[in-house]
Amino acid sequence: MASDASANSSGNPLLVLGKITSILDAFSLARPVLSLSDIREHTGLPTSTVQRLVTNLTSQGFLDREEDAYRIGMRMAYWAAPATRGMEVVDILSPLLKTLRDTTGETTCFFKSEQHYRVCVAMAETRHALRREMHLGKVAALHAGSAGRVLLAWDPELMDAVLRDPLTQITESTITTSEELAVAVKQTRRDGFAITVGEREDGASGLSAPVFDSAAGLVGAVTISGPTLRMPLETCEAWVEPLLSTAEHMTRLIGGRFPGES
Repeated sequence: MASDASANSSGNPLLVLGKITSILDAFSLARPVLSLSDIREHTGLPTSTVQRLVTNLTSQGFLDREEDAYRIGMRMAYWAAPATRGMEVVDILSPLLKTLRDTTGETTCFFKSEQHYRVCVAMAETRHALRREMHLGKVAALHAGSAGRVLLAWDPELMDAVLRDPLTQITESTITTSEELAVAVKQTRRDGFAITVGEREDGASGLSAPVFDSAAGLVGAVTISGPTLRMPLETCEAWVEPLLSTAEHMTRLIGGRFPGES
């Protein structure tokens, strides 16, 4: 890599570092293996630059080659391990909640299931004066709201347990029948996220996505929530991409993987 820096016309190694970063950022859990043309497409870098940097990254162990394609090198995992050792999952994920809050302007939370409820274990509060009531330790029903929908979608045993009790009506939009909830949960699992409006609180919207651990087990749900006045359905739909990107980033940070991935 040093040779590439010296070959750069500006002589600025930070410029080369930026290009290397863009190459590494092209990889994700959804696209773990990329060809040179894939990397060029995602980075917008010239073919010669991509070829030179990828060759250097491979020789240094940052990338591993698989026939005519590449994936993030195992050496990166070795270096990443000390970054999170000894840290609680919540501490690792909190900075990403703040980034998602700053992107959307709305409150972001991370929910985990606790018996037949969901609990807010981390949050980054909106700076808007008008906001939904939410705080750390907030306990809410699992059958109402997008976070509950996600927690049920990837935990069949929890879903069965919730369906054994009556589904309390909280608002006019709350799902109160096991048949309706089963349909909604199945749709959430197919989509990979959930959007709800007014199920737990009138005039409030939310969208959530799952975060997984190294065994592809559900860790919790990352959520964006706020007044429907600022978060109508079309706005929620526009925020699905940053939500899923955050959920994927969280999963990667804790060494997780999505169900079905090897």
